[in-house]
Amino acid sequence: MSAADASVSDTDTDPAPEPVLFQEISSRNGGRIGLVTLNSPQTLNGLSLAMCRLLDDRLRDWADDSRIVAIVLRGAGEKAFCAGGDLQALYRSMLDSPSDDAWSNVHARSFFETEYRLDYQIHRYAKPVLCWGSGIVMGGGVGLMLGASHRLVTETTRFAMPEVTIGLYPDVAGTWMLSRLPRGIGEFLAFTGAQLGASDCLHYGLADRVCAADGFDALMEALSATDWSSDAANHAAQVDGVLDGVQAPAPEPGPLQRHAAVIRQACARTDLLQIGAAITHWKRHTDPWLSRAATTFAAGSPGSVRLSHTLLARARYLSLADTFRMEYIASLHCCAGQDFREGIRALLIDKDKSPRWRPASLEQATADWVRRFLAQPWPAGQEHPLADLRG
Repeated sequence: MSAADASVSDTDTDPAPEPVLFQEISSRNGGRIGLVTLNSPQTLNGLSLAMCRLLDDRLRDWADDSRIVAIVLRGAGEKAFCAGGDLQALYRSMLDSPSDDAWSNVHARSFFETEYRLDYQIHRYAKPVLCWGSGIVMGGGVGLMLGASHRLVTETTRFAMPEVTIGLYPDVAGTWMLSRLPRGIGEFLAFTGAQLGASDCLHYGLADRVCAADGFDALMEALSATDWSSDAANHAAQVDGVLDGVQAPAPEPGPLQRHAAVIRQACARTDLLQIGAAITHWKRHTDPWLSRAATTFAAGSPGSVRLSHTLLARARYLSLADTFRMEYIASLHCCAGQDFREGIRALLIDKDKSPRWRPASLEQATADWVRRFLAQPWPAGQEHPLADLRG
C-alpha cells in the first residue's frame, strides 16, 4: 500500500458493491418475483465462492417462502450473463497446494462443492426459474442456466464451454448436457469451445425461448402484472403464458445446424485420434466458424480433450447427481495437475497465450494417462462430499 493509499480513511472510500443483488418484485395479487442479479460486470459476472454461497442460501430461503412464485436470474451490464468461474482465486489456491495431492486444495474443494450444489439445486427447484441468458454464457454461467426451467436467449447470446483453452473440461454438469446431444455434437463442442447463438441453442435444447436483448424490462413488467394462481403447480404454465407474449421471432438456423451432418460424421467415433485429425482438417475450411473451431482445438489442451472424451462417454449413462459426483473428482484432479494451472497462467496471469501443455499431443494423452482423473482423492473410508445428492 502506498502512502497516499494509507492516508485515506475507511469513511472516505466507497464500500465494495455486493457481488449478488437480490430483490423481491411485487405482482398484482401479492405474489413476489425473486430477482437475482450477478453483480460483477468487471469480471463478466464470473462466479466466486462467495457469490455461489449467497445464491445457494437465498434460493433455499425463497424455496420455503410461499409468497415467491418465480425466480429470475440475470447478469449486471450488457456484455454477459456469466462468463465462468473465479479463475484467479483457483489459480492462487493451486499455487499454495501440493501438486501431487488433489485433496489438499481446500479452496478448490469448497468452491466446486458449493458451485455444484447450487447448480443441482436449480435443476431440482420446485418453482419456475427463468434465466436471462443474454450476452456471454460460458462455463459457470452455463451451469446456472442449464438447470433453469425457462432458459431465455437473445440475439447477443454467445453460449460456449471453452474449457479446452484453459486445461479444464466442461464441468457444472456440462458433461451430462453434452453427452445427451446427438452423438458427435457434444464432443465437437467440448473439444473446440465453439460458440453458439440463440438459434443453435434453441434447436439443440440448450435454451427454451428467444427474446429481444432489450426486452428484459418488458419481461419483468409482464411477470409483475400477472395474477398468480393460488396453486403453485400452475405457476410454470403462467410463466409460459407470459413468455408467449414477449418472445421474439425464431432466428435463422445457426452454424451448428448448418454443419451438423459433417460434424457428426467427423466426431461420432470412438477413436479420439481420428476425431482430432478430422477437426484439424477444418483449419482451412471456407466457413470461418468451422475454421475458428479447428484453430481453438489445435491450440487447446490435449489432456482436456482426452478428459472430456472420457467423461462424456461415462456421463451418457449416469444420473445428474452421479455426474456431479464424477465431475467433482475430476475437477480436484485438474486443480492438482499441470494444465489447468498453466492454462490460467497463459490466459490471465502472464497473458502470453502460449501455454505449455503436458501431455503435449493427443497421442500422448492416452486412456491410461486419463485414469488418474477418475480416482477418489480423499482418504479411504470417507464419504463423497456430494453423496447426499439424489437423482
